[in-house]
Amino acid sequence: MKLILLTAAFGALTTFAGAADPVPNTLSAEEQAAGWKLLFDGKSASEHWRGYNKETLPAEWVAEDGVLARKGGGDIITKEKFESFEFSLDWKISEGGNSGVMFKVLETKKPPYRSGPEAQIQDNQKGKDPQKAGWMYQLYAADKDATKPVGEWNRFVLKCLKTPTGTYKCEHWINGEKYVEYEIGSADWKEKVSKSKFANWDEFGTAGAGHLCLQDHGDDVWFRNLKVRVLP
Repeated sequence: MKLILLTAAFGALTTFAGAADPVPNTLSAEEQAAGWKLLFDGKSASEHWRGYNKETLPAEWVAEDGVLARKGGGDIITKEKFESFEFSLDWKISEGGNSGVMFKVLETKKPPYRSGPEAQIQDNQKGKDPQKAGWMYQLYAADKDATKPVGEWNRFVLKCLKTPTGTYKCEHWINGEKYVEYEIGSADWKEKVSKSKFANWDEFGTAGAGHLCLQDHGDDVWFRNLKVRVLP
């Protein structure tokens, strides 16, 4: 019965994935009823975000014209931690640019990618990293590319739900298309990690609840419609 309920709940997560927003950085009545919460109102991100290992949001992360723009300042994380959740955002990358979304991040003396798995953000046409946008970095690759050209917005949705066995079933969606699915803590996950650069990173992918993180990879990147909902 638990497995049936889990499948039903996870299947319902796509309700708002890829839905067009009539006004950026707002929630519809339907989204509010479903438990969504804005993490950026288009004017300031300091209510919900701060710098990694910092008390406040770096000044280089600027809110302008309803968009959160990275102009330096290092990685930023949510003030709140999330365990089972759905996270949705729009991103736009510069030509050849690279960034990422990390989750289940622990604040340590090491960089956030040492604990938090990363969903890649990149210009797939001119980016230099072989890991493409939407992939689970180094672990799970997609067999499609639904990203839009540089200068256009892409909708990314990350879903992560704790299973009855204690693993975390996750999905990545780009512009309404499912990219990858995996279970953190499963035998397949552990095998892939053991053959990757993360093999000796003791904290990698181990957190239950952790921070969401937007990466400063040194390139210009823009975000909007940052929203999250906690899943039971």
